[in-house]
Amino acid sequence: MGMRISQLNDSDATRFVELLGGIFEHSPWVAERAYMLRPFTSRDNLHQAMVHIVRQATPEQRLQLLRQHPELAGKEAEAGSLTAASQREQAGAGLNQCSAEELARIEHLNQAYAHRFGFPFIVAVTGLDKQQIMAAMERRLEHSADEEFASAIGEVEKIALIRLEKLIDE
Repeated sequence: MGMRISQLNDSDATRFVELLGGIFEHSPWVAERAYMLRPFTSRDNLHQAMVHIVRQATPEQRLQLLRQHPELAGKEAEAGSLTAASQREQAGAGLNQCSAEELARIEHLNQAYAHRFGFPFIVAVTGLDKQQIMAAMERRLEHSADEEFASAIGEVEKIALIRLEKLIDE
């Protein structure tokens, strides 16, 4: 059971950022800015405010936000250093149970993607399986840099909503 939006609204700045600092991976600045916009009427209202903050950030801040995300089934997963949310999400998609061939393919795609775009491949993995994720990686490698930047930001926004849905009851 999560918390109510009213409890979040009543939190002081430290607690608010403690609760929401990981909604956007390793980017507590989004929660810090959202705190100033309280009170929120709903989880969706909070999500919209956080999305607006990200969209209004400088291109450099948004690029840094993308670079905070781990590679899928990458070195962070192997080292056990994923955030709890990322670990749950990747395990839910079966990325913690890849064959050697699947891991090699994902590693190759991760490297090609990072080389082409300058940030890790990001997808909201909830509801997807390994094959769907790899197909999305291949498909999105064909995007232009601008298309892929927009796609990646959109995926980050989806991930944030999924995380908020786990944290806040409506």
